Amino acid sequence: MTRVRRGYIARRRRTKIRFFASAFRGAHSSLIRTITQQKIRALASSHRDRGRQKRDFRRLWITRINAITREKLVLYSYSRLIHNLYKKQLLLNRKIPAQIAISNKNCLYMISNKIIKSNSNKVDYKVMYSKGMIETKQNSPE
Repeated sequence: MTRVRRGYIARRRRTKIRFFASAFRGAHSSLIRTITQQKIRALASSHRDRGRQKRDFRRLWITRINAITREKLVLYSYSRLIHNLYKKQLLLNRKIPAQIAISNKNCLYMISNKIIKSNSNKVDYKVMYSKGMIETKQNSPE
């Protein structure tokens, strides 16, 4: 049987894989079988960690906002701030207030104080009734 000269396709595929794994250490960058296994593993990890990265950054932003809001205003918290932002229809994602909190704390204080003042102008009758500030006609002596 005569010798068959192989084409360049398999070699080209392997060089592409080697180029992907050039930064790997040891046999993971030189042996084709281990390179392919590590490539599959690396791609799976990168796919998984893209979602994890989003989750981690959101947690970081929430922590930063909460730290700044609790720094001066003792009775105010992150959850109340976000709730009031939604009530006022100021649809900010968590990234923007976190960046404001780092770069300029006073600006975030101004935003939160503005929200607090606008909420305090409204009378909450349920709270006043529960504290006994308001009496109904049934309770009042005539």
